[in-house]
Amino acid sequence: MVKRFILFLLVTLTTQAFAQHRAILKGRVNDTNGNALPSVSIYVEEANIAGKTDENGEYILKGILPGKYNILYSLVGHSTERVSISFKHGEANINSISLKSLDKELAQVEVFGERYVAPKGLEAITRMPIKPSDQIQSISIISNVVIEEQGALTITDAVRNVPGVTLFGSYGGVKESLSSRGFRGIPVLKNGVRMDSQFQTASIATDMQGVESIQVLKGSAAITQGVITDIGNAGGVVNIVTKTPQFTNSGEVSLRAGSWGQLRPAFDVQNVLDKNRTLAVRLNGSFERADNYRPVVNSNRVYINPSLEWRPTDKTTITIEGDYMNDKRTPVNSTINLGNIDENKLYNLPHNKFLGLNTDVNNTITSSFSARLNRKLTDKLSLRAAYMTSKYNVDNTSTSLSTLTKTNVEWNKRQRTQGRNLRNDKNSTFQLDLVGENVKTGSINHTFQAGFDFRGADASTTNLGSVAIDVIDVFTDIPNSTDKKVVFAAQPEVLSAYNTYGLMAQDVVTFNRYVKAIVGLRYSEITGTKTLTGVTTPSRHAWNPSVGVMVTPISNINVFGSFTNSTSLRSAANLMSNGDEIGPSTTDQVEVGIKSDWLNNRLRFNFTYFDIITKNLSNTEYQPNSDLTTGFYFKAGDLKRKGIEAELNGRILENLQVMLGYAYLDAQYQNSPSYVNGSAPMNAPKHTANGWINYAFNDATLNGLSLGFGVYYVGERPVNEFSLSPDGHGTPTGVKPFDMPAYTTLNAQVGYKIKQYTARFYLNNIADAIGYNSYYRGGYINQIDPRNFSASVSYRF
Repeated sequence: MVKRFILFLLVTLTTQAFAQHRAILKGRVNDTNGNALPSVSIYVEEANIAGKTDENGEYILKGILPGKYNILYSLVGHSTERVSISFKHGEANINSISLKSLDKELAQVEVFGERYVAPKGLEAITRMPIKPSDQIQSISIISNVVIEEQGALTITDAVRNVPGVTLFGSYGGVKESLSSRGFRGIPVLKNGVRMDSQFQTASIATDMQGVESIQVLKGSAAITQGVITDIGNAGGVVNIVTKTPQFTNSGEVSLRAGSWGQLRPAFDVQNVLDKNRTLAVRLNGSFERADNYRPVVNSNRVYINPSLEWRPTDKTTITIEGDYMNDKRTPVNSTINLGNIDENKLYNLPHNKFLGLNTDVNNTITSSFSARLNRKLTDKLSLRAAYMTSKYNVDNTSTSLSTLTKTNVEWNKRQRTQGRNLRNDKNSTFQLDLVGENVKTGSINHTFQAGFDFRGADASTTNLGSVAIDVIDVFTDIPNSTDKKVVFAAQPEVLSAYNTYGLMAQDVVTFNRYVKAIVGLRYSEITGTKTLTGVTTPSRHAWNPSVGVMVTPISNINVFGSFTNSTSLRSAANLMSNGDEIGPSTTDQVEVGIKSDWLNNRLRFNFTYFDIITKNLSNTEYQPNSDLTTGFYFKAGDLKRKGIEAELNGRILENLQVMLGYAYLDAQYQNSPSYVNGSAPMNAPKHTANGWINYAFNDATLNGLSLGFGVYYVGERPVNEFSLSPDGHGTPTGVKPFDMPAYTTLNAQVGYKIKQYTARFYLNNIADAIGYNSYYRGGYINQIDPRNFSASVSYRF
């Protein structure tokens, strides 16, 4: 009995002693009028502990060791406050914090988003609630600060601030297919959901009015996004995060006008619906119409983005939003090559000429719906669920050009053919994650995720055929109308549908303030693809690991190394001529680098080296000297990629922003019967670079004035593959393709703000550089816009 009592006493005293070594920080944050401020970010710098205020402006942070700390309080649209505190144990209360509302809503949002916290929406692609600097993947963030300052209207405009990400092809200016690390067609997501299911992911265009930020996750992103069903999944993903309520009563209206008849009114309104601040709505929208520097070409777009957020308790957040865009524009082929694929004879087509017809039109209608739930189960555990669905409909009528004969010597003469095709995509995604933050096992800290995901894709395409129109000479006047009656023949739909399932677990294991390890494992399965004829390919599955180590020698520098593996199952069941299956292709990636924060986390420098190998590529087999397929496939060897990426983003001074980046890529086919060994994949530039500097005057005379200047460089890149076997597109075999020329664009911005009004003037491609992007196999060569300008004025209330 005495022994039991002594044991009980020892356990009690030990527990109390351990508890006394921990402290609790509590408090409340108000605005200057004494009103509670919800969603204020609180960050304890030295302890690397973060939290947010609830709907009553109150917060509790637990597990703080005794010591001296600097505590930061920040909220979009308000001043940032810092408090120094020292305590030993028990509770500390700070109730005197008030944040001042700022005239400029985004003043404390950096070019990469909020400091100290994970960017909104990032967990939809990483599945982990940790900051980019603590991730083993290379992650770049472009906030709406940059989008506004640069006047970006397309995804391509925005991602030029990310080293190594380029436009692969625009398919006549109607889509934005992006390239990263030598992978073409990397998926573009919206709030974590794919907007189309095409295997090349020749992604839709989107409107920037509803964009909160753009997040680029490079490398083997399939470890979190699921089985690879596309060409570019292993190169990374681009996630577009849309705007949702910030629980403020505010709004903005703007009008932009510019070159070639551009007119763009837009609005953004949000409101809190109840006195308890539990329900809020937000509505974004825009209309844009424009002509072009070429005749006939024009565009019209309507966009709307409604959202609602409900916080029934301080532990539950439900967000519902929609996104709709109706875009109608003229597909453009900017020029032709006056020679064979091995000759760079790009014709500088005069701006008063258009190669197509006045009946060419591409109508793209996209819509998406998402519902997200975040539920805090305990202080350490939370549940995240997300359901997202999208529809993507295209009706495309466009003109294509072809040489008159295979041995044509009059390259200036081309036959014009007009064709029409339809596409209807339906996609849905569901994710369910259990997340643990700062869970202790002894002295080791864990932040983990375990979850399930499902993705369904159902697509149909209808090719209505094509009609030969005429023969044109690009050196003479080009008619843009025809008396010929164009009748397209109805063709059967081509259907494709598949589902993917996955189980994913990750754990960030923090041993001490210097060392942490990241481990992950994913199981993915793709069901058989169903087609109109009822053919179903067998289901396939894969296991993919991810491991990494991060070392923090000093508090603001993280050195990391990682290995990730991903599997492409899209073509695994295809048969070779001997009856065997091709099997899956796999991608192994080794990545090492440095992530660092400077100047109180307002400036970030990242450096990454990557080494990637994709094995067991496959291609369609064609009959000898023919564009007819045999129905079989053959192994096409490997593709090796290695390179570096460096970026410096943030504020060097309080009023001086910088975004600087450089990327080098060495991509080569190896051991391939399909491509020349050592040749690079199409449209993969070795060098890209970007720079943006924005200076805001803060003296009495010029207060409110800002000046921005940017430069963007894309190096030479092969216009096509250096093929050894037919590809079905008429590409000559054994002929080295020419390199698309490098180009550099210079851009500038002048802004002036007075009270609630902001005026900006944008001047793009100042030097009137000529640059081209092409998807050569598709017949499109698209020119970058020549020198142009626009001006906008906005009013915030």
